[in-house]
Amino acid sequence: MNENTQANLEKTKQIEERRSQINSSTQSYKRNTAYKFKVGQIMSGKPIIDNERLTHVEIDGKKVVRINLIANIVEKFMQEGEKQYGSITLDDATGQIRAKVFGEDIEKYRNLNQGDTILIIGILRSWNNEVYIIPEIIKKKEPTYLLVRKLEIEASQPAQPSREKITELKDKIISALKESESDGGIDIERLILNLKESPELINQEIKKLLEEGVAYEPRPGKLRWLG
Repeated sequence: MNENTQANLEKTKQIEERRSQINSSTQSYKRNTAYKFKVGQIMSGKPIIDNERLTHVEIDGKKVVRINLIANIVEKFMQEGEKQYGSITLDDATGQIRAKVFGEDIEKYRNLNQGDTILIIGILRSWNNEVYIIPEIIKKKEPTYLLVRKLEIEASQPAQPSREKITELKDKIISALKESESDGGIDIERLILNLKESPELINQEIKKLLEEGVAYEPRPGKLRWLG
């Protein structure tokens, strides 16, 4: 086998390996659902960074990599020349987030204008503590779609408990804490079992009591009344 043949075989092997990596990456990418969230939900989510790279944003218990968003363009920036760059600032009345493009992808923004309502599907990225979107699909929509999306998201979320129910739950937690003082406090797990309410809601109210300084944790998982 001569040197040229060996070199060609090595080059073919490298191409096949690269193709396999791309296919594997594409298959993994296709598994990422484009979740429908409001801008405010995205911005209040928890960015998870690994090796200085955003892996996902935790939003309402979901690991979000891709987003499906409807919002208005409130600002547009285009940089032509050797280093092409474009950004649009999106607002849906719950917050603002930028979507950025680089190089030839700047053409995606060519026909967009401030005031347009768009549907954007893209990948969440982070740079300098700013979470932004790399767009894959952009479609202009009628402004009424903002209301449609708002109602769609609200319908998919669990109903929030009434203020009366929250007040009643808080009173029950306080009563249980006071009654358990003679025993040195109460385990949070036991409190959840006794109250038979949503653990998330109970933990939410416990957190408020800790912040208010009327309860404290002598050790993790144990709660006592401070008054």
